[in-house]
Amino acid sequence: MLYVPQSSMVQTSIQLELRARTWGGKRPGAGRKPSGRKVGVPHRTRPPHHALHPVHVTLRAQHGLPSLRSDVLFATVRRGLSQASHGGLRLVEFSVQRDHVHLLVEAVGVRALSRGLQGLAIRIAKGVNRVLGRRGHVWSGRYHARALRTPREVRNALVYVLQNWRKHVPGARGLDWRSSAVWFQGWRGPVQRTAARPPVVPPRTWLAAVGWRRLGLIHPDERPAPPRSGHRSEGALRRPE
Repeated sequence: MLYVPQSSMVQTSIQLELRARTWGGKRPGAGRKPSGRKVGVPHRTRPPHHALHPVHVTLRAQHGLPSLRSDVLFATVRRGLSQASHGGLRLVEFSVQRDHVHLLVEAVGVRALSRGLQGLAIRIAKGVNRVLGRRGHVWSGRYHARALRTPREVRNALVYVLQNWRKHVPGARGLDWRSSAVWFQGWRGPVQRTAARPPVVPPRTWLAAVGWRRLGLIHPDERPAPPRSGHRSEGALRRPE
């Protein structure tokens, strides 16, 4: 047996070649290219919700879908809206436009608001896809929510939601039957109503049930004013002549 001292062993190091990566990582020009079309609500942290404040919510449909006001799609949307008031969320008013839906809701907390609206959006989307025989997204991004903290803000939002069709339908008169206007109890003067079961529930917050009425009931011909530069369209209303 031949003994070789450890000191006499030759240690050979091998240098491995490191090749440049050709995939992954940050690259010039990488990523989705802008389409030039408005894509919806930015993914920012939503502000905390106070149960005393009603909320004006807007859901926008994907580009290219048929009108949500059509007979077959509106029936589907209304069916979904009729199931919205549960789990701490209450649907007080609504209107359905060609490519978006306006809601006035109340919620006991931020979790009830978020979960309730997500469930509502999913329920309506599944119904719309079933009717159209399609798959894929129905809503364009997240919902937009704006808390209403004063009687004036609530009254403005009521006019904006219930009379929104006057912005989109030329020559619109009377009440919008694609909304909860026919069940609304705050009109000034006689209006045409329906005996059908309402898909909305009475408000419970002081602002939505009592507070806004101190500023005057809403005339059936009242309409949202056109937006002014630097102002939100919900904040300015046009009263009938």
